[in-house]
Amino acid sequence: MGNQLDRITHLNYSELPTGDPSGLEKDELRVGVAYFFSDEEEEVDDRTPSDCGFTKDHSPAEEGPFSVSEVEYSAFCSQECIFSKLRENEDLNVYSAKTLLTMCKPGDLLELVATAQAPHWAIYERDERVIHLHKGEIRKDSLLEISIGRHGRIVNNRYRYRPLPSDLVMQNAVGHLGLSSGEICWTNSESFAAWCRFGKREFKAGGEVHSAEQQYFLKVHLSGSGVHTLVFRSLEDMIRERRRVDASGILKELSLVNGGKE
Repeated sequence: MGNQLDRITHLNYSELPTGDPSGLEKDELRVGVAYFFSDEEEEVDDRTPSDCGFTKDHSPAEEGPFSVSEVEYSAFCSQECIFSKLRENEDLNVYSAKTLLTMCKPGDLLELVATAQAPHWAIYERDERVIHLHKGEIRKDSLLEISIGRHGRIVNNRYRYRPLPSDLVMQNAVGHLGLSSGEICWTNSESFAAWCRFGKREFKAGGEVHSAEQQYFLKVHLSGSGVHTLVFRSLEDMIRERRRVDASGILKELSLVNGGKE
C-alpha cells in the first residue's frame, strides 16, 4: 500500500441533542431529535473471494483461519488508548462465515473484511442472523448471505470501552430495527454496531460536544513508511477517516503530529 498524501478540509458536524449522557438511551428520548441519515455507502456485495483480497483457494466455505492485507491502527483520546488494531498485539486472522457462526454468541461485535473495502460491522443476534446498518437502514439479515466474498472475526475488544451486558446490547440493536434514512444518526455500520455494544453517544454523528481540551489521535501504521499520527475533534470524524483509508488505501492529511512520522 502506498502512502500518497493529499490535503482535504476536515469535516465538521453540527451538534445535535442526543439524550442521556450515560449513553443508555430510552426510546422516548429519541422523540424530536434531528437525525442524520447514513451518507457512507456500506458495501455488502457479491464480490468473489479473489476480488476481496483472498487467494482463489480460500473460498468462504473453508474453515480458516486466513489472513488479509490490512492497515493497522491505534487510537487515543488524550493519553488513553481507546482503539487498537495491531497484529503484534492481537490475532487479526479471519474465518469463513460458516466457521465464524460456531464462535458467536448474542451481542458479539462482528467485522467482515476484504481488501480495498471499508470493513462491515454487525451485532450477532442468534440463529445465524445479525443486525446491522446497511445502505441507510437498520436491518436483520443472515450472516451467511451478507458475507459472500468476505471473511470475518469477532472484535469485541477492538474498542477499549467497557461493554454493556449482552441483553442491553441486544436491546439497543433490536430497538432500532427498521429505522432508515433521516431516522438514524450513524454514518456507517461500525459506528452503529459499536454504539449498540458500548452505548456511548460519541459514536453518533453530532453526538459529541467539541472542546479544545479533548482531541483524538489516530496512529496509522503503514508498512515501510512508519507511523503517521492524525488529530481529530470527535470520535465520529476519526472513524470516518479510518474507514476511508481502509477503502481507498490513500492517507489524506487532515492534521499531522510531528510531521506525520514517528
